[in-house]
Amino acid sequence: MHISKQWVKEDCDYIRNKVIEYNLSMLPDEVKQSSFNVSYILRNDAGEIVGGITGKIVWYHLHIDYLWVDDSLRGKGYGEKLLQHIEKTAIENNCRLILLDTFSFQAPDFYQKLGFKVVGIVEDHPKGFKQYYLEKKLTRE
Repeated sequence: MHISKQWVKEDCDYIRNKVIEYNLSMLPDEVKQSSFNVSYILRNDAGEIVGGITGKIVWYHLHIDYLWVDDSLRGKGYGEKLLQHIEKTAIENNCRLILLDTFSFQAPDFYQKLGFKVVGIVEDHPKGFKQYYLEKKLTRE
C-alpha cells in the first residue's frame, strides 16, 4: 500500500463517485432523487450580473451554495426575491428543507429573518468570526 499527496481531478472524481455509490446503496428508494443544480441570476438593464443565487437539489432538499447581491443593491429586497425564487423551485421539486451556511460577517440575521433556524455554529472560524449552519423546513402550499 502507498499513500501519495496529489490533486488529480479524475482520482478525486473517482473517490466522490464511490462515496455517492455507497450513499445510494444505503438509502431507501423513496429518498433517492436525481440531483441537479439550480440558479437565478439578477441582471441590470445593461445585462450585467448584479446578483444571483446558486444551489443543488439532492435527496429532497435544496442546498444553497451562494447568494450574492452587489453592494449598491443591498437592502432593497433583491436577496429576498432571489431566495423566494429558489425556494419556490425547491417546493415544486418536493424538497423538505433548505440548508445553507453563512459567516458572522455575512448574513446570519438576514436568513433568520426569512425563517431559517440556526442548527449549528462553528466558533472562531475563520479566526475571530463564526460560521453558521441554517435550515428552513418547507411545507407545500
